[in-house]
Amino acid sequence: MLDLVADRDAPRPVAASGPIPRWSVVVPYYNETRYLADMLASLTSQTLRPFRVVLVDNGSTDGSALLARRWARGQWGIEVELLAEPRPGQVHALKHGLDAVATEFVAICDADTLYPPHYLAQADHVFAAAPADVAAVLAHDAPRDSASPAARRKRWLYTYIVPRLLRHQAHAGGYAHSYRTRLLRAAGGYDAALWPYVVKDHELIHRVLKHGRLRYHPDLWCRASARRADRRQVRWTLTERILYHATPFALKDWFFYHFLASRLAARAQTDIVLRQQPWRASRTADA
Repeated sequence: MLDLVADRDAPRPVAASGPIPRWSVVVPYYNETRYLADMLASLTSQTLRPFRVVLVDNGSTDGSALLARRWARGQWGIEVELLAEPRPGQVHALKHGLDAVATEFVAICDADTLYPPHYLAQADHVFAAAPADVAAVLAHDAPRDSASPAARRKRWLYTYIVPRLLRHQAHAGGYAHSYRTRLLRAAGGYDAALWPYVVKDHELIHRVLKHGRLRYHPDLWCRASARRADRRQVRWTLTERILYHATPFALKDWFFYHFLASRLAARAQTDIVLRQQPWRASRTADA
């Protein structure tokens, strides 16, 4: 199969021969030179072939776009499409990338997260074994030693216990979500017109659950960067999180679109705050 790299203004890539990909991976990025190379290398290592990668540059100024282009030209068994989304905000980049997806399944991946070689293959296996109304498969964030007893206990807890105790809600970040594309689109996908605020992965899962079910699997995991422990730019208060978990699904519309939306708007917690990168200032101070 030919690997094809497409720019935003070029024709959409079409494989000249070989099987048609069933999976796309959408990766938005903004000034990610510290993490992007390792993340893309983890996509190169995927055992599932073929698949497509849609890389969306959200206005980077640090050379991330050049890094993405160089990686794209070196792939085999992966179709790569390079897009640019000038509107600031990850939600816009995600929407632009999802609009370019034509495959049956799509994985949302973050530029600072590492995905083990079996990641797409395992997600594909879970979807294949699930009914057609399973809309999303969610992975878990694993510690560095993913085979440790503590890591296995955490995956077991978030696969079999927490989703049963706290039903009809997300228990994994957006960097660990995979979707059946048609059901994601039926739910509206990522769209600032529907939800312009932070914690958009939780709100999206709420809409997706109106169209299908969720699945987890203990062998489906990824490794987010340590900087995700810094949540200063995403102020979802303890009260709001507790109420999110306590609100039954039938009242989640009220929770998101009346209670939480008004509070986030009052604090100016729109998606744009995710462009703030406090860890950069910390590194400069340390230097």
